[in-house]
Amino acid sequence: MLAQRAFRFLALSALFLCSPLSFELRAEEPADKPKTLAERAPTPRSVEPPTILEIQQSLDRGLDFLIKSQNKQGWWGSATHTKDLNIYAPVPGAHHAFRSAVTALCVSALVEAKSDRQDVAAAIDLGEAWMLEQLPKLRRANGDALYNVWGHAYALEAFARLHAHRQADSAKQAELLRQMALQVNLLERYETVEGGWGYYDFKAQTQKPAGDPNSFTTATMLYAFHRAQALGVEVPQKLIDRGLAVIKRQQRPDLSYLYGADFKFNPGFDINKPGGSVGRSQVCNLVLRTYGDASVTDAALKAWSERLFSRNLWLDIGRKRPIPHEAWFYVAGYFFYYGHYYAADGIELLPDSDRVPLQHQLARVMLKLQEADGSWWDYPLYDYHQPYGTAFAIMTLKKCQPAAIPTK
Repeated sequence: MLAQRAFRFLALSALFLCSPLSFELRAEEPADKPKTLAERAPTPRSVEPPTILEIQQSLDRGLDFLIKSQNKQGWWGSATHTKDLNIYAPVPGAHHAFRSAVTALCVSALVEAKSDRQDVAAAIDLGEAWMLEQLPKLRRANGDALYNVWGHAYALEAFARLHAHRQADSAKQAELLRQMALQVNLLERYETVEGGWGYYDFKAQTQKPAGDPNSFTTATMLYAFHRAQALGVEVPQKLIDRGLAVIKRQQRPDLSYLYGADFKFNPGFDINKPGGSVGRSQVCNLVLRTYGDASVTDAALKAWSERLFSRNLWLDIGRKRPIPHEAWFYVAGYFFYYGHYYAADGIELLPDSDRVPLQHQLARVMLKLQEADGSWWDYPLYDYHQPYGTAFAIMTLKKCQPAAIPTK
């Protein structure tokens, strides 16, 4: 074990000595440098601001991919493109959950793009119709696999966006609100006995799941609740309070987060440290800030965004690897675009002087990783990875397109 750790240290040292650093160390500490662990981070190397044209062309290519990859029934993704090591997915329920979550994300991305293209409008209509029919049927796959919670959360986000999109259709808006209330009810049903949400129950497999809640899964649900509440959808306060308590129990002093409650007796394990948590801490900090937690200051949000870009290599090393958590710090590829998606919303909360440079950083990450076919993807997950990666990236990149960015 010690030899393995020593080899890893030497390999990392060589990597950083032989490669251009992605961050700049401060020559001296300014007098007003934040003192808390959460507010300290290496400064990312500056990047060239992207132009409106660059971003729009990238968005258009992403939209083209989503249009071409949508099934004629309206959904995205399938159980094809398997590999030797597949994510545990008991049929058919797990794939109904994957397809529901991915379709919801794709519909959200198409709405967020605010495009006047007719093919985009048609794809939204088709995806919305599929969701309204299928999401009420979404349940856990079996006793131990609760991937459905992701479908419920991203359905709430999609329905909230569709509610704004359908502002001229009061009847459709009413139906969307009814559907949102149903998704809240289902999430209450699948809350763990400890509070919060996880996506496995390898313990008792009880009706009320006995599995360990995850910090990031719980935060995802709470952020979706926040969107629902903004439209007047009732969310039981006890769900929010218990969820926030789960996240706080898994919070470390530097505002990184345990992967899940099962790490409560090993909080120093690599996956819980900033390097392992950088793709998950963004959503946890965003949610705590959204619900009024004073510990997540502007300085903390800025520092964690700077850490995301200066240490982006930690996430990127795991990107596209076929085995979950095989990269350093046990990072899994599927946290890459997920983490940047929530970072974008956290960055939007900052004052302009801090927000704009970070949006430039975020845009540059998205722009350089777009595939030749217009998609983005971070982990080979059956045939769901390109649609969900593209959806996350489109919504992330859209938030980096302020009118102040000059065209060339």
